[in-house]
Amino acid sequence: MAKTSKKNTDTNGANLGFEAQLWLAADKLRNNMEPSSYKHIALGLIFLKHISDSFEAKHAELLAEYPEGAEDPDEYRAENVFWVPKDARWSHLQDTAKQPGIGQRIDEAMLAIEAENPSLKGVLPKEYARPQLSATMLGELIDLISGIALGEEPGQARDILGRVYEYFLGAFASNEGKRGGEFYTPRSVVRVLVELLEPFPTPNLGIQGRVYDPCCGSGGMFVQAERFLATHGGRVGDIAVYGQESNYTTWRLCKMNLAVRGIDADIRWNAEGSFHKDELPDLRADFILANPPFNISDWGGDKLREDARWTFGTPPAGNANFGWLQHIHHHLSPNGTAGVVLANGSMSSTQSGEGAIRQAMVEADVVDCMIALPGQLFYSTQIPACLWFLARNKNPDPKGAAAGLRDRRGRVLFIDARKLGALVDRTRREFSDEDVARIARTYHAWRGEPDASDYADEPGFCKSATLEEIRGHGHVLTPGRYVGAAAVEDDGVPFPEKFAELRAKLETQLAEGEKLGAVIREKLDGVVVDG
Repeated sequence: MAKTSKKNTDTNGANLGFEAQLWLAADKLRNNMEPSSYKHIALGLIFLKHISDSFEAKHAELLAEYPEGAEDPDEYRAENVFWVPKDARWSHLQDTAKQPGIGQRIDEAMLAIEAENPSLKGVLPKEYARPQLSATMLGELIDLISGIALGEEPGQARDILGRVYEYFLGAFASNEGKRGGEFYTPRSVVRVLVELLEPFPTPNLGIQGRVYDPCCGSGGMFVQAERFLATHGGRVGDIAVYGQESNYTTWRLCKMNLAVRGIDADIRWNAEGSFHKDELPDLRADFILANPPFNISDWGGDKLREDARWTFGTPPAGNANFGWLQHIHHHLSPNGTAGVVLANGSMSSTQSGEGAIRQAMVEADVVDCMIALPGQLFYSTQIPACLWFLARNKNPDPKGAAAGLRDRRGRVLFIDARKLGALVDRTRREFSDEDVARIARTYHAWRGEPDASDYADEPGFCKSATLEEIRGHGHVLTPGRYVGAAAVEDDGVPFPEKFAELRAKLETQLAEGEKLGAVIREKLDGVVVDG
């Protein structure tokens, strides 16, 4: 059902606040260091500050209530707080930030924390003692991070550090351009996915709240899902988070990102990736959110010709798009739903059997909704993109007793969102809160959710199409084909009158053009050309 937000405290990156000011200060300290290297330096320190603050809050609590347990690691682990050895605590590093050897002390702190907390093994950066790294810069960066959330209550301070970590991830992705897109999906795109799927457990429909991302990057889908829960009266523990990532460096960013947000997750890494070494083969997730790399041609598809995941046809060896869609469909629970970002070509391509796979998916009625996105939303590519929403069961509540969802079998919702969003800088666009809400309201109304308004087609924006209509378009799923043109508001002026007005305006402009042409010729006649 459409979830009612208690209080929407979320913001898009376009809304500059203290995070942006902090970023500007931190970026200034970077000097000539590459953003891809500085990223690990800055994010590692923010993470260290976060877990140290959490530790200190629990430490103070124990000193007041149970002093003999204040230095007992088990007291902290019992409440999911990382144990931080004395020399690794932020206060110690802050006190010695301007003394020689600060890089070495940070590396030793990271090693000590990993040794005491097995879930962080191999996750933390340990490159602060490099000779190329300025000790002065490190000291100033520690001072800057020490001031984050200074004076705030412990719970509020940890939330602020989590927001800073996420903001910095997005800022680094923007600075790194194409490479940034490999570990970060723009937040407004993630919000559309999460707001439509509403990853909330619904036990009476057998939906337990298992959330999965097979190419999870830095974990932005999970962070947004947690935020959705928090703003709708849920708790972090209401969902179970699973993910896989093939890039080791990105996997480490993800582990820290989720730990900062207090999200307990099962995030696996292997270099082979989800296609060739599926770490969670038995997982059937209730919600899958994914932004796989677009149009990968060297994904090794020729080695997976007989794979059981290819329910709708073997994907071409030269493009992984329909491999991702079928991998995701394979992992859906009986009433599960998925939202996937893909290149626009997936909606219409007929090359190498892709058209036949798309046709099979449509005829099997697993496509729930298609959304065309505006350009310039992504850091990594200017390729136009779209959102696929898949559903294992489009009539999960036949008696209408559980969630009241209507029977959507035989229909697909098309939304053309290409005119939404606004530029937030010279090259990048974002959806506003209103844009995200409009898209989500449309989908929820179409699903017939109890608290949603009645659904109606809106020319130029949305259309509920039958399978017969989709067959008429050769199983092409481009929303623009279905939603048509937006209705033009009738201004009440008769056409002959409007035509005469337009013609008069044109005649005036033509006359002005002729005058301007004469002036230009006169000026040219006066030009003396030597030689």
